[in-house]
Amino acid sequence: MRSTTPVQTASGDRPRLARHVRLRFDPARGQHVLLTPEAVTVLNGTGAAVLELCDGQRTVTGIVAELRGRYASVDDAEVRRFLDRLAARRCLELGDAEVGRA
Repeated sequence: MRSTTPVQTASGDRPRLARHVRLRFDPARGQHVLLTPEAVTVLNGTGAAVLELCDGQRTVTGIVAELRGRYASVDDAEVRRFLDRLAARRCLELGDAEVGRA
């Protein structure tokens, strides 16, 4: 197992799936999965909803705001921890709002 370096997402980061990662619905499991060359990660509904918003256009703040529009209770810190873990595993790329849409 490879080690991961801690990552902290900033409010202005624009997360998107890394090129080698795919978000798919797996009919056999009845759940969304995150596919990487090394692993398949089964996601719960909330995790899938967060990742569907990681399009490289929305900022982290925008993703949280969108989730708050959909769900009664959204924990900003929990969403950020989820994004941090995926960025540390190199499943997400964090584009900077200042740099633009790379």
